[in-house]
Amino acid sequence: MPAGTVTALGHVSIRIEAGDYVAISGPSGCGKSTLLHLLGCVDRPSGGSLVFEGRDVAGLTESERSRIRLTRIGFVFQRFFLLPMLTAWENVELPQSEAGVPKGDRRARTRELLDYVGLAERSGHRPSQLSGGEMQRVAIARALANRPPLLLADEPTGELDETTGEQIADLFDRVHQGGTAIVVVTHNPVVAARAGRRLAMKGGRVVDA
Repeated sequence: MPAGTVTALGHVSIRIEAGDYVAISGPSGCGKSTLLHLLGCVDRPSGGSLVFEGRDVAGLTESERSRIRLTRIGFVFQRFFLLPMLTAWENVELPQSEAGVPKGDRRARTRELLDYVGLAERSGHRPSQLSGGEMQRVAIARALANRPPLLLADEPTGELDETTGEQIADLFDRVHQGGTAIVVVTHNPVVAARAGRRLAMKGGRVVDA
C-alpha cells in the first residue's frame, strides 16, 4: 500500500436481498457511511466488486450510476437535506420530475406519499415551517418518490428526540412491510432492534453479523 494511503473499507462481503432490513452499527470513523455510499452507488469501489441488480457498479459511467441513484435507490439522511426554498410537496415532486415522470402521475404520487407519512395538511409548508420529525417524514417521502426497491438511511433519527425517533422507526417498519429493502446506519437501539439483520463494523470491517 502506498505511503499515506488510507483503506476506508477492507475485506467486506455483504449481500442485500430484496426485502431485507439491515441495521449497521459501530463507532464513528469505522466505515459505516463509506459502506452506505458504496451501496448507494455514490462512490465507486477502488477494488473488489459491487453488484447492483446484476450490474457491476465499478464498470458503469457516472451517468449510469446517477440514473440508478435517482430511480432505484432512495436516500434518507440525518440532517434531512430538503431544499429550503421548496415546499414539502415540491421537495417530494422534484425527483419524480428529474426522472421524467409525467405531471399527472407526479401529482398523484406526491399526494399519496404525503398522506402516507401523515403530512397531507402540511404539503404547502417549507422546511423552516416544519418540525424535525416532519422534515424527516418529508425526506422519507422524497426518498420513496420513484418507488425504489432499496432505501438507504444514515442516522435517520440522529437529530430527533426519543419519541419522534420512535415514530420514524415505526414509519420505516411500514416502508419495509411494503416490500422495500432497507439498510440503515444507526446508533439508535430502537431503530436497530427493528431490523431483521444487524451488522457491526470496526476499523473498516464487518466484525459481527
